[in-house]
Amino acid sequence: MLTLVALLLTAFASPAISCSESSWITFSRSCLGPPQVWEARPSPGKGIGVYATRVIEPGDTILSEPAMIHITPPEFRDGVAYPLGDINTLLQSSFDALSPEQKTEVMSLHAHMSPSEDANDTLMAIMRSNAYTTGNSLGLFPKGARINHSCRPSTSQYWNPQTGRRIVYANRRIEEGEEIFATYIPLLYSHEARQRRLDQYGFKCTCEACAQEQEARQASDQRRQDLQKAFVAFEPQLTLSVPQSVVGKRKARKNAEASVQLVEQLEEEGLADYYVKAYHIAAIAHARIEDWKPATLWANKGFETSLLADPNARSTGARELQALTNHLIIKWNEELRENMTRHG
Repeated sequence: MLTLVALLLTAFASPAISCSESSWITFSRSCLGPPQVWEARPSPGKGIGVYATRVIEPGDTILSEPAMIHITPPEFRDGVAYPLGDINTLLQSSFDALSPEQKTEVMSLHAHMSPSEDANDTLMAIMRSNAYTTGNSLGLFPKGARINHSCRPSTSQYWNPQTGRRIVYANRRIEEGEEIFATYIPLLYSHEARQRRLDQYGFKCTCEACAQEQEARQASDQRRQDLQKAFVAFEPQLTLSVPQSVVGKRKARKNAEASVQLVEQLEEEGLADYYVKAYHIAAIAHARIEDWKPATLWANKGFETSLLADPNARSTGARELQALTNHLIIKWNEELRENMTRHG
């Protein structure tokens, strides 16, 4: 048993596979060098989409891409909109510095414009429709922009400031020929609220979550709203202090049960971006009732999952989960030794 516990310290690392930047030739064949991971081609009703050219396992890197346009907007102040004139100047300057081929690639991207917008503002519309936040900046990643939205995405992404690249990786197994999806919006909202958020991109989502029959969709909506409330409710209880009162202990046991339900509902909805947070909650909730085995297993699961986005465990969140796992392993080992002594 002690050997099993020690094994939890082994770092989890999935193979990372990415396409070389020079291999992007056309929208119909995006990765020509081995191994061929994905290709961009027409997606029914969605323009261009991105498809797996082989089975992609959880943690595999699908795309590692530097920003073609990267701007730092003026400091944002609550209640005051970004000065669009300043942003447009930065955007135009960055665009002007691109090669003709790069300009063509940028201008081929989707640009949702309202009827009141000037057709000359196409570049701004492209940026608004496709850019991602990169820390305090905004980045445009033309290849990744071809990945369509789903409310049950098969990928997650993160910005790596050390390499200056946006990494898109599989958060579940993706089959050969399957379209690859990302999310453009937060997902713990109802179907109706999500559709409103997507209006800024000029389309209505028809993903598997949104296309369900009404009864199933309503059940999904309820789960997502319950999950949102649960995360808020758990936030002030993320402490390792063990309750001493009878009432406190009873509440802690209920919270441990609720934390497992939280994980189960997230996994049922396929909302992988929230898994690490849920596993962390489950680990803390079980530690507060001194149930060290599940606490350790949940913490380690959270740490392993965090490594999908942060293979070198450089982020604060990954390091905290690693430290928590190590702490709980010690507690579990102490419990095992006590049990062995008691029954020896």
